[in-house]
Amino acid sequence: MRILVLLLLLVISPLKAEIYNIDQLDLKDQVGKVVYLDFWASWCKPCRESFPWMNSLLARYPADRFTVITINLDAETDEMHRFLSKIGAEFDIYHDPSGAIAEQFELEGMPTSYLIDANGKVVRKHIGFYTRKVDEYEREIEELL
Repeated sequence: MRILVLLLLLVISPLKAEIYNIDQLDLKDQVGKVVYLDFWASWCKPCRESFPWMNSLLARYPADRFTVITINLDAETDEMHRFLSKIGAEFDIYHDPSGAIAEQFELEGMPTSYLIDANGKVVRKHIGFYTRKVDEYEREIEELL
């Protein structure tokens, strides 16, 4: 009975994000999967809208073929944790307080997301998040799966 209760709790409890140091990110580990890579910060209003949508992607697409990875650019971890306590995340988060990875990707706005194909090639870039474009974003993902 106890095992059944634990299993039930796992099924009905939402997954929580794991937070990693940016040094732990190696996108080569994701080759074979389509990756939605998203850069965000706690002060970014559109980021609040994108998180529920990114959570929903994980539920719709097979984990062995698709993943969401986000990179937080807040200088202070307190702000990141405050944001996450209000807006849940079910995907892994990498913290890049120095913005080193953001510089490599030449960010132009916040949030900025990249769609990476299963071969590890960036095929799309989106500056900002617009709920009216969600169908377009999903179509791009589905074309790669």
